[in-house]
Amino acid sequence: MAALSNEAIHQGLAKMQGWSYQGKELHKEFTFKSFLLSIEFVNRIAQAAESAGHHPDITINYNVVAISLSTHSEGRVTQKDFDLASKIDQVRSTLA
Repeated sequence: MAALSNEAIHQGLAKMQGWSYQGKELHKEFTFKSFLLSIEFVNRIAQAAESAGHHPDITINYNVVAISLSTHSEGRVTQKDFDLASKIDQVRSTLA
């Protein structure tokens, strides 16, 4: 899958809430009420990522989960990253 231009990336970000473009990656932080909700979120993301065959970089700091997405084979962001970001937002919307 081809890397997206900076213009295409910024157009895609305009349609998404809370995501940013940092260092050739899409990035977003999610805050939860507890550590266990953070872990549940990560577990659900893992299932979506595995189904998509595309895996994010994830950092967990107690109740804050940071997600970074890029297509490593392309060295930057592709449509795959936007597709998974959308799925991640959907997962987040299902948790309290």
